[in-house]
Amino acid sequence: MSGNKQYQPVNLKEKLSLVDDQWVPRVLAEMNDYQFKIVKIKGDFIWHDHPETDETFLVLEGEIRIDFRDGAVTLGKGELFVVPKGIEHKPFAEEEAHLLLIEPKGILNTGHAGGEITAQNDVWI
Repeated sequence: MSGNKQYQPVNLKEKLSLVDDQWVPRVLAEMNDYQFKIVKIKGDFIWHDHPETDETFLVLEGEIRIDFRDGAVTLGKGELFVVPKGIEHKPFAEEEAHLLLIEPKGILNTGHAGGEITAQNDVWI
């Protein structure tokens, strides 16, 4: 059974080394209707929400803050937070941070806010 490619692990550090741009999620894997995406972020994003789904942020490197209209949460390496569906939020990172996002297939990074920072969806790395 050795050498069967379908049993190869996904190396997060290796995949992140292939990502040069920020705020552009890349799909690593799928589980049922959910995608696991890596993304590098730095600076401020836009206010947006996802009316149809929760969104999970897991910090792999660095520190981020997720702003809400009524507060904020700060996450460090190894911490995760689930933003409930329909809650407007705005991620921010003072220095570059690396994240794993978990969300259903078809979810745009800007929700329905749109604009020039909307990344192409369903791009695998």
